[in-house]
Amino acid sequence: MLKEKISAFIETIRSINGVAACALVSRDGIIAGKHFDRDLNEPWFGALSATILASAESVGSIIKMKSMESITIRATDATIVVIGAGENFLIAVILTSSADPDAIHAALLPIAKKIGEAM
Repeated sequence: MLKEKISAFIETIRSINGVAACALVSRDGIIAGKHFDRDLNEPWFGALSATILASAESVGSIIKMKSMESITIRATDATIVVIGAGENFLIAVILTSSADPDAIHAALLPIAKKIGEAM
């Protein structure tokens, strides 16, 4: 049953216009579900996505931010969004070159909330 839930969440995330690749990752960096459109080191992607979000949350705490929703990493040839999905998981997505990061962030928020409630 858990496997089916994870697969359904991955399919929902994949259906967002502009998402090229995605993963549902535990807060300790283990990939629970994924769809990648490219070859990459999956364990490192999961571990580093979790590390990036945890580091950003720590910085947010230091500067007394109310909450950390997500981190966006922008480069000339790629954009990655990492968003918390409850206490146990996060979503990491790689965007297409033509994607609107703000629109994808807005689309991911309700999915992240559902994941947090379900898992």
